This record gives sequence, structure tokens and C-alpha cells, in this order.
Amino acid sequence: MSEVIAQVEDVGWFGGWLRWCPTSMTALQNAERRLLSYLKTAYSGKYIDIGNRVDNKDNKIWTVSVNEKSDNTPLVLVHGFGAGVGLWILNLDHLAKNRPVYAFDLLGFGRSSRPRFSSDAQEAELQLVDSIEDWRKELKLDKFIILGHSMGGFLASAYSLRYPDRVKQLILADPWGFPESPKNSQQPRQLPLWVKAVVTLLQPFNPLAAVRVAGPWGPRLIEKLRPDLKKKFAVVTDDDSDTISNYIYHCNAQKPSGETAFKVMTESFGWAKRPMINRIGNLRADVPLSIIYGSRSWIDRNPGFIIKQERPDEANVSVHIISGAGHHVYADQSDVFNTLVSSVCNDVDGIVKIDRTQLMEGVVVDEEPQSDKISACAVKTPIPSWSDFQIKSQELLFEENSVVSFHVVSFLKFYFETLNCF
Repeated sequence: MSEVIAQVEDVGWFGGWLRWCPTSMTALQNAERRLLSYLKTAYSGKYIDIGNRVDNKDNKIWTVSVNEKSDNTPLVLVHGFGAGVGLWILNLDHLAKNRPVYAFDLLGFGRSSRPRFSSDAQEAELQLVDSIEDWRKELKLDKFIILGHSMGGFLASAYSLRYPDRVKQLILADPWGFPESPKNSQQPRQLPLWVKAVVTLLQPFNPLAAVRVAGPWGPRLIEKLRPDLKKKFAVVTDDDSDTISNYIYHCNAQKPSGETAFKVMTESFGWAKRPMINRIGNLRADVPLSIIYGSRSWIDRNPGFIIKQERPDEANVSVHIISGAGHHVYADQSDVFNTLVSSVCNDVDGIVKIDRTQLMEGVVVDEEPQSDKISACAVKTPIPSWSDFQIKSQELLFEENSVVSFHVVSFLKFYFETLNCF
């Protein structure tokens, strides 16, 4: 392992805030290093200077690379909301067997710079997408395979639309931001006063504000809300380790830069202001697209099948459902996910072409579309402390005349379960 450090400093008003929150960029660096120590393959980490396109400040993107010397098409991994390069720990060894793999912290997340993004949804999205392109230029990558999870899938799609000449294959893992929000006619006309009060109170806050407001109790809050994280990564970390929760805490207790950009790009409890389903049809026909969903995820799978039906060449689109996986499909069934993604990547380079319809147990290809999927923010598994609420919410969601059926349930799910969207 080698790591080039050019630390992004904790400066300004946020430096004082860090005295309340037990975190710092150094603490995040140590948490990430501890997590990546479980890798079996040598890796290198370094900051890539991408210039001052955003916030008129010099910005850097933290990048981890594996097997850079391979001549095969590079694979670029784009993490989801609230995450970072460390959460690819279950995937890097396998995916880098035949090719270079680059994982980076999105601008505004993880160890990357945290500039102030535009307050306009379209401009904020463009800033994030162009930061990826600036990163690519600095690394001198010509063409590559891009894989994005959740919010990363949304941005990978936007990048592929804007820079199709650079993309040899687009892979989306349980992508966020594709469906349109429900029409106004589907929503109740009136809301109880208490619901309006809750909405008014919480609407101004960023999704993960509670992690920072909790101050020294923040790490414990992460462990309490996401006890399943330890199980997801138990195959590489110690069973009683706080490695994952510690890493996620330090990723999100920092200045909420990318988090604020995400909020700018959302509306109505987590729906994308600019749904990708309305744009992905413009993806150039010669850019192959593979979409991977978890069978237990609350992400709407219908857009994947709509895309397949509407693309000029249906052979260039494949939809895969991994059994037993939730929103964190890359971690819930990592072996299946890794084999499937490697198969897609190997097809790009003509390495041992595999019929993915016969790939393995646990992968369903081109399953029938879902019905009655309405959640904008995917959650993988019920959080134990909220299980009763979730059971009740499912009942409310399908009561036609329930005043709170959409507003209350969606709003509470977005703010109480945002941690499930990593």
C-alpha cells in the first residue's frame, strides 16, 4: 500500500464545530486506512488536483487505485450518498483481478475537498459531473467502464450523457433518482397541522444533520441506527469491530458539502428534481448499459425495464436482479455482485464472454417489472428500532384515503432512514 498525503484542511467556522463533533480529516484518514487494511491486493491512494471550477477554490479528489498496470479497460467506481471509497472493501480485490480499478470520493464527500456547490439543482449536478471529468483528465484515462451505486448511479448516468466518448460501459447498481415524483393529483389535498409543523421544522436541515448535532454521541448514533452494517462487512472485518460505523461517522460528521448538493438536487422527500428517466433515453446508442438491482431493495426497478424497452438496441441493455440483496447490493451479496460485474467488464474487453442468463444462482435477468413501487429513497433492510413504524408505513402507503399515506410516511422515511441510503 502507498498513500500520498496532501491533507484537505479543516478551516473556517467548521473548525470550531469540529471541537463539538469528535472528528477531523485526520480521523477520517485513519478510519479509512484501517478499513482498507483488510484488502489483500496492494493499492495506492493519492489526491488528484482538479482545479477551481467549483467555488473558485482549488479542489482535490481523493482516489484509491488497484492494479493500475493492467492494460485492460479501467473500471471506475462511484459511491452513493454519504459513502466513500472504503465501502468498496468487499469488491476491490475481485474486480481488480483483470483490470485497473479506480475508486474516488465524490467532490464534497469523504476525504475529497468540500466546496460550496450551487443552490441550483441543474448547476449542482453539472458541477459534480464536471468534477469527474476534470478528475479523468488529470489521470489521463481515455475510455473506461463506469459503475455507480445509488446517487453515484445517478451521477454516472449524467456523466455518460455528457461525456459519452469516454464511456465504454455504464453499470448502474440500484441507482437513485430515476423515477418521477408522484403527481400532485395523487397526494392528499390537506395535511394535519402536526404534519405541517414537522415538515416545516425539518425541511431546512440536511439529511444527516442529526449525526453532527449529536456531537460526541454521533458515533453511537450511527451504531444504533445501522447495526446491520457490522454484519454486511463481517467477512472482512472483525465481528465486534466498529471499523465500518466509525468510517461512516467520520465521512458524514465533516462539513456537509456534497450532502448539501444532494439536498439541492432533491424535492418532496428525496425525489430527484431532474429525474434521470426523462433523460437517459438520450444516452448514445453505442454505450452499453447494465442495471443491477437488489431483490429486497425499495428502489423502483420499473425505470430499468422502461429503459430497456425504449433503447434503440435492446441488446445493449441488460437488467439483473440479485436475490437476497437490498439497496447495498454490492455488500449484501458481494460474491454474486462481483462475479456479475466482472462478467460485464470482461465482455467489454472480449475476455471469456459469459451467458449471464446462466451465470449463477441468485441472479435473475430481465425479470418482470415491479408494481406499486413509490419510494424515492431506497432502504435495504428494516432498522430494528423503526420496525414497527415501517410495518405500519406499509399499511398506510396503500390506503387510498389515508391523509398521511404519502406525506407523513415518505417524509419520516426520508429523514429517519436516510442512513439506509449510503
